[in-house]
Amino acid sequence: MLTEGMYIADRYEIVGKVGAGGMSDVYKAKDHILGRFVAIKVLKQEFSEDVNFVTKFRTEAQSAAGLEHPNIVNIYDVGSENGMHYIVMEFIEGITLKTYIEKKGRLTFKEAVSIAIQVGRGIEAAHNKNIVHRDIKPQNIIISTEGKVKVTDFGIARAATSNTINSDVMGSVHYSSPEQARNGFVDGKSDIYSLGIVMYEMVTGRVPFDGDTTVAVAIQHLQEEMVPPTAYTPDLPISFEKIILKCTQKNPDRRYEDMGELLVDLRKALISPNEDFVTMVPLENNGKTRVVQKDEIDAIRQSAGKVSADTEDEPEEEKTDGNEEEEGFLNPNLEKAMTIGGIVAAVIIVAIIVCLVGNLMGILHFGGSGNNGDTETETQTETEIVAGGETEKMISLLGLTFEEAQDAIEDAGLTITIKEGDPIASDEYEEGKIAYQGVDAGNAVEEGATITVRVSSGSGDVPIKDVAGYKSSEAKQLLEEQGFEVSFDYDYDENVQQDYVIKTTPDAGTSAKKGDTVTVIISRGLESIQVPDLAGYTEEEAMNALTEKGLNYNKQTDYSDTVEEGKVISTDPVAGKFVDKGTTITLTISQGKKTVYYSYQSEALNAPQDGNTYTGGKVTLTNAAGEVLWTTTFSGTSPGKVSVSNITGSNSGTLTVEWNYTDAEGNAKVNTVSQSVTFIEQ
Repeated sequence: MLTEGMYIADRYEIVGKVGAGGMSDVYKAKDHILGRFVAIKVLKQEFSEDVNFVTKFRTEAQSAAGLEHPNIVNIYDVGSENGMHYIVMEFIEGITLKTYIEKKGRLTFKEAVSIAIQVGRGIEAAHNKNIVHRDIKPQNIIISTEGKVKVTDFGIARAATSNTINSDVMGSVHYSSPEQARNGFVDGKSDIYSLGIVMYEMVTGRVPFDGDTTVAVAIQHLQEEMVPPTAYTPDLPISFEKIILKCTQKNPDRRYEDMGELLVDLRKALISPNEDFVTMVPLENNGKTRVVQKDEIDAIRQSAGKVSADTEDEPEEEKTDGNEEEEGFLNPNLEKAMTIGGIVAAVIIVAIIVCLVGNLMGILHFGGSGNNGDTETETQTETEIVAGGETEKMISLLGLTFEEAQDAIEDAGLTITIKEGDPIASDEYEEGKIAYQGVDAGNAVEEGATITVRVSSGSGDVPIKDVAGYKSSEAKQLLEEQGFEVSFDYDYDENVQQDYVIKTTPDAGTSAKKGDTVTVIISRGLESIQVPDLAGYTEEEAMNALTEKGLNYNKQTDYSDTVEEGKVISTDPVAGKFVDKGTTITLTISQGKKTVYYSYQSEALNAPQDGNTYTGGKVTLTNAAGEVLWTTTFSGTSPGKVSVSNITGSNSGTLTVEWNYTDAEGNAKVNTVSQSVTFIEQ
């Protein structure tokens, strides 16, 4: 460990330690050659002993040193000394974006977009030089005291190998892309995903996926649906929400193509925030969420065993196979098989539909050639109906509309009628199509007979499953298995954990048709309330304002030279901070200006020694403004000690003694003696 006053490379004098991460410690130092302060990142001992890691680290750090951009923390030097490996970087006075979010609770839309644009510019500059950051998170984004946003730690995460730490997803799991979570191929789109998570946190004050373990969070990145940011920030413009959602698509192909494309939308969002201009890439595989396979979960768990869950600055594994290709969400062979299978299935389905329709409409006919006496062709059956006679053979009317059915049998002298007021539910035939006929197809029917049919009312009513208390993704799957369409809405509920189901609309247990939409109400958890600015409110006004927002309060008092007695000086937490509903806010109420009391006590006052005979006099004490604080008369040669208490207004004044005497000619005279005095605070 370096200490204050130590030198590195006979050039950098350590001023003090300013931070630490999973891989390194950071120090502020003085560069005595160039006369400037720098930040020095020193690798921890456990990494310094790994030759492969150090070699790769130096290579990546030197590559990152070639990045020069206003939104990137510049690297000045890379070196080693006595087994210690370090990077010398630009020193930035400021705070991390993580700290800034924690202080403000949530950022405004414009502030978040401005920060995202600056971060995006820095990342774009790196991508243009084929450098992928791989560890974008608020802890690696610095906001300077001048408001400049800079990205740091380029290259350091990329240096890790399987010999050291298997994956940085465990260290920065809340911001890692799905491909990082499963140790897949990582490119610039992974940085786009991580920036999307950062943007989400800026405007909501929270990360979209959280859990008790890093494994749990990693799995959520792979298979859980993200709660839209407007669930927590309802007034968020649609453009920025869709930008965030596009950045954080689980499939990289559905994200922005590159950082430049993202920056175009971010700039447009500043100009037209409420315009719905973001183009989302269509879903594939019918939009189904991919379930993480057991072998992937085992791999993630194995990775977790190698990495500290507390790490904030961990490296990730880099695959070195130059022919490596992106894994995607399915095994390439499986994807190919599914594609071929899908085409074959589609051809078969189309053929069946054509045959069925043709059969019903009399276009295609199947059966024997007519030479076999036991076999009757479809053409012969239809001919018998059209020709008339005492009996006919009934054809199938199922799946036809009532009008289509009438056209199909009118030439046979048959009529049809709908059974009055009695539609039937059918999963096979859609609403409005015939689902039942009184005489089955192929049975004999007399000429001129009326055939009763019943029309489908659509899918049968299904009781809606009670999914209250289920996780949102589980509830969606269960209701979709029942045949319902599922939509989400959000509400706060202090009794239901965030991202779990409160209830459904329609209510659980009521019946609905397959295909109907069931709205699932998802809990946002405890409602976040922004502490109002109550400075200058009376205690009663402040209490009412907090109560209306669902917040509790207590009070304390303090003196104030600027706030009137009885009014609010400040709140704790401070105004603007987001807190959970029900949080107790401490109000500091003014007692007005503090009255300070002073006292004064003199030594014994004796008459001047000037040959005169003194016969009494008067003593007066005034403050700095000349106001009389105390006065008394006395007789004799001395008034003794002066003692005055409870003096207010100032801490200094003047003590004046008027001495009475008679001169040689017998005239009465006064000798006045004054002196400045200082009062003592009681």
